[in-house]
Amino acid sequence: MKKLLASLLVAGILGLNISPVFAMNYDNCKIKDVSVNYWANSAIECVVSDSIMYTDNFGKFNPENPVTRAEFVTALLKVLNNDNCEIKSENKYSDVTVQDAYYNDIMRSDSLGLVYGYPDGTFKPNQAMLRSECVSVISHITKDTVSDMAILNNFKDKNNIPLWSRNEYAKTLTYGIYVNHPDPNMLEPNRTLTRAEAAVVLCQLKSKLSCVKPQYVGEVETVLGTEHLSVVPKAPNNKVRITNLRKVVDKGNVIIVAFDNKFFSKRQKAGDIVNFVLPEALYTDEGTQLLPSGTKIVAEITRLEKPRKFNKNARVHLLFKSIVLPDGRCFEMCGRPFTKDYTLKEGPWMTFWKLFLSTVGFGIIGAGAGTGFAFIPTATRLGVGFAIGIPVGCTVGLITGLLTPGLHYKAKKGEQVMVILLDDASINNK
Repeated sequence: MKKLLASLLVAGILGLNISPVFAMNYDNCKIKDVSVNYWANSAIECVVSDSIMYTDNFGKFNPENPVTRAEFVTALLKVLNNDNCEIKSENKYSDVTVQDAYYNDIMRSDSLGLVYGYPDGTFKPNQAMLRSECVSVISHITKDTVSDMAILNNFKDKNNIPLWSRNEYAKTLTYGIYVNHPDPNMLEPNRTLTRAEAAVVLCQLKSKLSCVKPQYVGEVETVLGTEHLSVVPKAPNNKVRITNLRKVVDKGNVIIVAFDNKFFSKRQKAGDIVNFVLPEALYTDEGTQLLPSGTKIVAEITRLEKPRKFNKNARVHLLFKSIVLPDGRCFEMCGRPFTKDYTLKEGPWMTFWKLFLSTVGFGIIGAGAGTGFAFIPTATRLGVGFAIGIPVGCTVGLITGLLTPGLHYKAKKGEQVMVILLDDASINNK
């Protein structure tokens, strides 16, 4: 009976809630709504991988949605390597406040003279960008050149081009920085610019920065070397690219973070934000600091599985979304817990103690019941009661422990979690 009990206990533990770390398939942050056959797929992949434009919280790019003026400014600054340039102008727009997320980018654009506002003193940051406005901006920042106006004759709707932008269209067509989808013979200047079309134009501009006037281009990025990050030996990747502008931690790297507060899955729900901190500053093996001590890592609960019968523990699905430095700078990231199924759940030892306590508890009850059934307090009868009650009680306890719902996930403040990057994480130098 003892051997049978031990076998059941071991089998119960080994069969449940084990989370070994295996090689990962880290496609969780792929663009969910852009197929490989989509007409602008390569351009969208270009701007997303270079952090010029972003997907939403669900991994969607929303390619057919219009791009706003503020969104275009933010993306344009990134293409020009000027997304961290010094702000030298005061706010002159009545519809832009310092509380707005796009405030700094619009002020940088104003300082550089990239995208102008309107005569009434507004910028209209949330207004959809017109295709003709996009052409005007590209023409404004590119070097002056003599353009043959006859190039407009290649398009059936040339007469729809506003008179004020005909020279601009000829110039951008000459440079090859334009979009003519879905009909290659149409420019559709008065239509709003979609996010996919913006991606195409920005990708073209990125490849032709030599055509841009020098005053609009920031420092050109150059790779200084490749270093390594060996926080977790079994990480699928350990490479870190160091450039003159930033550090890029390649996807597949694993870092260790710690809960900023106590966590109990029973009190949480999908959509809740969970904050983590770096236990200490993060350095490459070669000694380059990537993230200082005090850096916060912000995660969102994307899904929460409650404990289920047959001792299935709760599972917490987390998406690590952003890095917040002590100086307030914030960078996007995409990561999941470094476990077999990308979730956090109680480990085998907690499951073992649950089963053990259930087994022992019912064993004690069984011993008491066996003693009661023996009734006559003789050594022989008492021994028989124990011999029957303890194994029966332990068996009932083990079976009860195996059949009842599993454990909620708990973590103490400071408890550490391994996080695998599902996409490159870029940390700007300034």
